Amino acid sequence: MTIARRLQDYIDSEGITYDTLAHHRTATTSQTAEAAHVPGNSLAKSVVVHHEMGYALAVVPATHRVELSTLQDVMNRRLGLASEEEVSELFNDCETGAVPPIGEAYGVPVILDESLDRANDIYFEGGDHRTLVHMSGTNFRNLTKDARVARFSHPS
Repeated sequence: MTIARRLQDYIDSEGITYDTLAHHRTATTSQTAEAAHVPGNSLAKSVVVHHEMGYALAVVPATHRVELSTLQDVMNRRLGLASEEEVSELFNDCETGAVPPIGEAYGVPVILDESLDRANDIYFEGGDHRTLVHMSGTNFRNLTKDARVARFSHPS
């Protein structure tokens, strides 16, 4: 069980307590929640978007889908989904599709869906498709204290 080096260094530098949870390789966040036996509404999913000024990380529960038009309104920017190539460059120590929601570790601003603001526990990809990071909701909110919080998703 390993997590991406930049992510681990950032979490450790912030003094945040966490643990890791191994699971078999999965392709989607809903499969990950099932494989790891964690509630989908506590599993944070990261979606990288691009705009004319750069990138942002939209973070929603695994049970939700990003409403891109609502997110555009919230951010007051025209958005598109980042390509796999762009994501690989930004999160170069992570496997494709296993982006952690801690954008601060990678210099990427984060916008959190408000539905994650109430979770007691948060799980998220640690940079591969076999390891989840688990921490208290309070610790997650401390790690993402600079993130903007808004509603821009709906249950899928």
